[in-house]
Amino acid sequence: MADERSVTVERDTMETQIRAKINLDGTGAARFKLEIPFLEHMLDQVARHGMIDLDITASGDHHIDDHHTVEDVGITLGMAFAKAVGKKKGMTRYGHAYVPLDEALSRVVIDFSGRPGLYNSVKYPRATIGSFDTDLFHEFFQGFVNHANVTLHLECISGTNAHHIAETVFKAFGRALRMAVSMDERMIGIIPSTKGIL
Repeated sequence: MADERSVTVERDTMETQIRAKINLDGTGAARFKLEIPFLEHMLDQVARHGMIDLDITASGDHHIDDHHTVEDVGITLGMAFAKAVGKKKGMTRYGHAYVPLDEALSRVVIDFSGRPGLYNSVKYPRATIGSFDTDLFHEFFQGFVNHANVTLHLECISGTNAHHIAETVFKAFGRALRMAVSMDERMIGIIPSTKGIL
């Protein structure tokens, strides 16, 4: 099962070149070479709190800005998750998490429904965190959702510090993923849907 849930996906366009290797049954190991330090910091939270191994390299048109690279990392990561979960037999399917960091509290809920849908109500109190454009968080998650074929709800319940808000969102995202992709021993060989397909 672990071998089937460990995949590598590559995406090569005129704007970016991305390679993502993931292991859903990992230990939280992470290695990144993205040329975007804050995104690496956030993805490290996903790996650590999701207990999912992530190895992602990316090069892109940073001379324009980071938009294409951030979006395409989300797309490629979504493609990798879609491939790793396969037909989803025995998988929990749903995941949710609340994560606090000082004054910030965020909630993330995910469903490997086969239907892409992003419901993102997170607002950031400033436009940048360091040099990272906070608008790009939405682009990352939209790319992920569209290609992982998941329904994803992102909410910040409280928070005034943009770094704290972002970190709670990504930590909760990791923990929700961990729950959703975990295998349910009572559902071995069964697709978690009354439709019989996801």
